[in-house]
Amino acid sequence: MNAQSPIGVFDSGMGGLTVLDEIHQLMPGEDLIFIGDSKYNPYGTKSKEEVTERSIAICDWLVEKGVKSIVIACNTATSACVPLLRKRYDIDIIGMEPALKPACEKGEHQRIAVWATQLTLQEKKFARLMARYQDEHTITKVPCPKLVEIVEEDRLDQMDQIHTILQDYIRQSGPVDSIVLGCTHFVYYKDSLVKELSDRVSLIDGNEGTARHLKDILMEKNLLNERGGAIQWMNSDPSKIELSKRLYQRLENKL
Repeated sequence: MNAQSPIGVFDSGMGGLTVLDEIHQLMPGEDLIFIGDSKYNPYGTKSKEEVTERSIAICDWLVEKGVKSIVIACNTATSACVPLLRKRYDIDIIGMEPALKPACEKGEHQRIAVWATQLTLQEKKFARLMARYQDEHTITKVPCPKLVEIVEEDRLDQMDQIHTILQDYIRQSGPVDSIVLGCTHFVYYKDSLVKELSDRVSLIDGNEGTARHLKDILMEKNLLNERGGAIQWMNSDPSKIELSKRLYQRLENKL
């Protein structure tokens, strides 16, 4: 392993592309391997054991490919097994969790809705995170499985249906100051949510913070690469690779 070794990034499907995009923008010289596990998507409705099994299989493969670090671009997989993965491998494993802390730091007595998968919201990891803030803030958990399905089924252009689904989840959230997008799939809906919500409601996700944390670790270990920039596309369902590329280009075109 050296600075020119690639970084592995994986997700249950297409959501992690939003993290991949942040990493590539922040560190354009890094070679990246992206794995979407679309054959086994969604993770959010599976058991912790099933998600752990898939995560180990993917990480084993990435380690065999000589990656210098692995980013779990999936809040659900992080919630299910990040401590186990960090014990299993001798490279840095960067996980994600709903960005509740930044939402709470916006002021006193914040009203916050956390949109995530069912498994993320029911895991002990999120319960511990929520316990740190719930005495001072009002926090509402909102599972949003339909938002994952739309991305995975390549239906992001079905704006009428998306509007109806977003309005339902907004109603479930109640009056809020912030919505935390606790699943990487949900970042695709930011533009639509801006149109649906009051200007007073903030949208917060953890993608940028994850990318910066990765860069800090690589800098500390003198492992930053400035001479690469290639992206290798992998998927447990090979028919989804072209969709991965299209969705990634969609993110790039917004810049």
